[in-house]
Amino acid sequence: MSQKSTDRININSELALQVAGNAILYGGIIVYPTDTLYGFGVDARNDSAIKRLNKIKGRTAPISVIAPNVSTVLSWTDISYEDWEMVKKYLRGSTTIILPVKKDIVHPSIMGKDGTLGIRIPAHPFGPNLCDKLGFPITTTSVNRSGQTPFTNPDEIISEFDGGFDLLIDDGELPQSSGSTIYKLEKSKLKVIRP
Repeated sequence: MSQKSTDRININSELALQVAGNAILYGGIIVYPTDTLYGFGVDARNDSAIKRLNKIKGRTAPISVIAPNVSTVLSWTDISYEDWEMVKKYLRGSTTIILPVKKDIVHPSIMGKDGTLGIRIPAHPFGPNLCDKLGFPITTTSVNRSGQTPFTNPDEIISEFDGGFDLLIDDGELPQSSGSTIYKLEKSKLKVIRP
């Protein structure tokens, strides 16, 4: 699927969601905007797409996913009602929360060894809308090689990774950001993993 010269579509195109959804369904890698950075997105259940993504990034580590809304996150997780009441207050915008999840929500290779998964619902509507349309989680990981500064300019992303991914959803240059704040639910408390 990945020939040299990556496809690119403006976020304001009425076809953007449909084209992105098709790319994900066919096992492709997309780059899409969030409220913090551009993210690499693949079907979080697709082992070969995840392997291809890890190859581009030069790493193998757990990968967070985007959810469409809080009720979907609740259906994925395996936590008590009391913990959920606390978690849902934080689960928005530039926050990722690592939670224990049920089996078969995502491919095991992107989960933590303890059966956990980083989940976020960005304030930028594109990722949540795409997940809602697809009915399953997509990955969200910064567009960079491991250890390097994330790219925020679509032209630079194309130039750096051309042919390595399949589709760029172009929302212009995003402000430089350090990404989301990451929490992990441990013993009914939210522990800061990355401020």
